[in-house]
Amino acid sequence: MEKNTEQEQKFNNVILVPTDFSEVCDNAIHHGAEMAVSLKFKLCLVHIINKETKAFMKKENLKNEHIKDRLEQISENVKKEYNIEVESITREGSIFITIEEISTEIGANLIILGTHGKVGFQHIMGSFALKVVSSSHVPVIVVQKRTFGHGYKNIIFPVSNDFEARQKVQWATLIAKIFDSKVHIFRIHESNFSLDSRLKIITNQIMQEFDKNDVSYEFTLSKKGSNFAKQVIDYAVEINSDLIAAMTKRDQFLPEYSFEPWSEKMMFNSAQIPVMCINPVELGNYYYEWFTLY
Repeated sequence: MEKNTEQEQKFNNVILVPTDFSEVCDNAIHHGAEMAVSLKFKLCLVHIINKETKAFMKKENLKNEHIKDRLEQISENVKKEYNIEVESITREGSIFITIEEISTEIGANLIILGTHGKVGFQHIMGSFALKVVSSSHVPVIVVQKRTFGHGYKNIIFPVSNDFEARQKVQWATLIAKIFDSKVHIFRIHESNFSLDSRLKIITNQIMQEFDKNDVSYEFTLSKKGSNFAKQVIDYAVEINSDLIAAMTKRDQFLPEYSFEPWSEKMMFNSAQIPVMCINPVELGNYYYEWFTLY
C-alpha cells in the first residue's frame, strides 16, 4: 500500500495506543480510553512483535496467538469499562516504523505512548519513545505512571525561540475546550533584543487565538539565564499541571524531526507530567475540520 502524503492523510477519529503489556503502557491505555470517551473516538490498541518479543516468546515456548489473545482480552476489558469501541492489532515489525504505518493505515488522530523514562540507551518505550514521536505525523502524548485523574485541566504552553506555535495553539485549544482547561503560557526570557521582540509578537498572536476561542489563559515570563526546561517543569509542578504541550523542531538535513535537549528533559520529566509532542507538519483542511467540533 502506498503511503499517503501529509496533505492526503485522512483521519478517522481514532486514538492509537501501543502496548508492551507493562504497567506504564496500561496507564497509557487508560489515558487513551479517557480521551476516547471525551472525544467520542475509537481506541486502537497495538502490539508490535519485534525481535525482543520473539526472543521472549521462544524462551517461554509461546506462539503469536498468545500475544494476540492477550491483547484482545485487554481490548475487551477496556471496551466494557469505558463503553467505547476498541480495536486490537498485533503485527510483526519494527516499533519505529510499524507504529507509524498502522497510524497512517487506520487514520489515527492521536497516539498515546507509555514510556518507562529515558533509562539506558534505546530501551523499549524508553529512549525508543523519541524515535516513535519523531516519526509520527500526528501528535503523541507521552505518559509515564501518572494517572489521567480528572483530565488535562492545567496545560503548560512553553514558548521558546523555535517560533513554531500554530498547530500547538490548535491542540491546546481543543483540549482546553474538552476539559474546560486553563492554559499557562510560559515564555522563555530572551536576552537578544531582536529575538525577544519577535517572541513578544508571537506570544501576542497566541493570546489573540486563545481569546478568539474563549480559552482561559495566563502568561508567565521565565527567569533570566536559567535552564528553560527546568523552569518549565518546576512551574508545571508548582501549578499542578496535567499536561505540557511541546513542539519538536524540523531538521532540514534529516528526514525525521529532532529534539532540543530541553524538549527531551520535558518529555521524560521526573514529575511524570504527560507531554503532548507535536511535529510541525503541513496538513490539508481535512485535518482541521474536527477541531471545529468543539
